Order: sequence, then C-alpha cells, then structure tokens
Amino acid sequence: MMEKDEVITATRLWVEKAVIGLNLCPFAKAVYVKNQVRFVVSEARHVDGFLEDLDRELDFLAAADPAETDTTLLVHPTLLPDFLEFNDFMVMAEGAVGEHGLEGVIQIASFHPAYQFADTEPDDIGNYTNRAPFPTLHLIREESLSRAVDSFPDVDGIYERNIETLKKLGLSGWQALGLSNTKSAKPGS
Repeated sequence: MMEKDEVITATRLWVEKAVIGLNLCPFAKAVYVKNQVRFVVSEARHVDGFLEDLDRELDFLAAADPAETDTTLLVHPTLLPDFLEFNDFMVMAEGAVGEHGLEGVIQIASFHPAYQFADTEPDDIGNYTNRAPFPTLHLIREESLSRAVDSFPDVDGIYERNIETLKKLGLSGWQALGLSNTKSAKPGS
C-alpha cells in the first residue's frame, strides 16, 4: 500500500494539473491557493470503516470554519477499485449525508480512476472529467458552491467546455499529464 504522503501528493498533482490546470472546475483554484482544501487518506480495510471515516469528515467539515477548511477530498488508495462497486458505495455515502442532517449543507461529488458516465464507452474521453488517481469523495459545502455558482457567468456550460477541452487534449494528452492510475482504466480494473 502507498504511504499517505504519496497518495496526497498524487491527488494534489491531479488537482493541480487536471482539475485546475485544465480548468475542469473553475471554482477549485480559489480554495486551493488559499489552502482551504483538506486532503484525507482513509486506510480503512473495509467499506464500513470507510463509511466511518466519511462520518468523521462530514462532522469535521460541518464544524470547521470555512475560511480555514472549505472542502475535503477523502481518498482511499486501495478500497473499491471496481467502479461499479464504488458507484454502489456512493448510495451509502449519500445516505450518510442525510444521517448527519447535512442535506442542503454538504454534498458529495465522486471521482474514480475508472469513472464512467452512463451510456458511454469505458474509454470515452468525457469520463476523464471525473477520473482521479484513486477513489475519491469530494465533500463540498453547498453554501460555498452556491456563492461560486452565483459569481460564475455560465455554469451550465462548464460540462460542455470540459468535454471540448478533453476532446482537444485527447487520451495521449491526458496521459502526458503524468497522473497515476487515471490512464485508460476499464470498469472492473
């Protein structure tokens, strides 16, 4: 298993080169440069343990001062390598938000090395908008997201721009970014 520092370094590289570097999320740079992104690596040996880590992070983020910690990336380097199992896990993760009374307060976005949108082929370049080096839960404050969305001129066009960016970049361009575990992953791999 990779050391926590290695997992965080790989995840930071992905944020810097893909999420911010390709402008896949126009809201990410502001919180990242202010060090308001919390990176947490789970070492849970099973899904229940990962859910317990999620519980702790939901409580932490809900109580934290947004000026210090605005968002959290909860990463697991080895658990749920199969995207379909990860996708099923997301139902439980979303349920945890409700169990903590945080619906409308915190939402979770998901990223995975083999992320695949419905009705796409595994290597469709559009899937790479949600491909991260490891299974990752992005805990997002809804209030912060609302402020960011209100200040952005064309939120509805973000997805289309991301697809265009990735089509221009192509698979070889993505691979040239040097992001571990996000290369041409297949479901179930």
